[in-house]
Amino acid sequence: MSPFCWWSQVALKIMNLSSDHCNISDWLRLEATVKASVYVVAFFFATFVTVVIITIVLQNSKLRKEVRHILLCHHLLCISSYCGLGVVFQGMRALLANSPVLVCWVVFGVQLSVGEGILFTLALMAVNTYLAVCWPLKSLSLVDSVKYRILAASWIIIIFKNVCLFLIESANPPRVAVFKSEPLCPVILNGPPARAVGMVFLFFLLSIILISYFLIYREGKRAGHFNRSNIKAKKTVLIHLVQMSLHVIPILIFIGLGKMCGVFFFALNLVLFGVFAFAQCLNPLIYGLWNRELQSGLYHWMCCQLWCGHIMNDREPV
Repeated sequence: MSPFCWWSQVALKIMNLSSDHCNISDWLRLEATVKASVYVVAFFFATFVTVVIITIVLQNSKLRKEVRHILLCHHLLCISSYCGLGVVFQGMRALLANSPVLVCWVVFGVQLSVGEGILFTLALMAVNTYLAVCWPLKSLSLVDSVKYRILAASWIIIIFKNVCLFLIESANPPRVAVFKSEPLCPVILNGPPARAVGMVFLFFLLSIILISYFLIYREGKRAGHFNRSNIKAKKTVLIHLVQMSLHVIPILIFIGLGKMCGVFFFALNLVLFGVFAFAQCLNPLIYGLWNRELQSGLYHWMCCQLWCGHIMNDREPV
């Protein structure tokens, strides 16, 4: 089916829904269809860039040992996993898979945890950059010795928080309802306690990122780096802030609006989701290929692939 025909069918469904009474299930299924399609594109793009960058890092012993590249690879794996889980969950909703409620909750809960891992890794990357810029001699050995413990601790915090919220929300319905199959997969961690904790968690990590970038900017301005040889660092900070706004603003509006019927709210929801998905696709490029060392590694990797391809073509019998 061509993209034009697919979008025509979506537009026809929207007109049919808008003429009928407000049925939130129909709107959610249509929304899931569009989101699943966007997630498929984002998943393949993010996975391709992730595989390329991780291959470059693994082939270079120097890059393998640096904390910033370890965090970058972890960040990219989280993005690919998040998009892949989005394909699964939204696909189950769009196809009316009639899955057990518990399965839907687990898939959505894991996706939400991986999404929080993305933001947590961004906070760790910002702190690591601040320490490297402002405390280059003292922080190197300290960060190198605790890098894996900090990553493990961050995942323990995320999993423990979400498991506790999961137990709180799953205690409300009876146990039989948890194993009951639902055509349209319900979400979990959507109640007032989960929303409040999620907002606190979001603003806490966001404040760490903003404070780190502010301190980096102030140190660079004080030392004169931004005025002489390191103007690119100032652009990097600004680009990262714009990237963060593309992540955070749609999430805040999502939480504030909730789920409503109507063409306007459907279009607004998809626009916000499109901005969010666009930011996810930009993450590997901004945090990965913006790096000079990775740019050089990508150039050598592409040359190697082309050279190997020419050799294989020359060996083929005529």
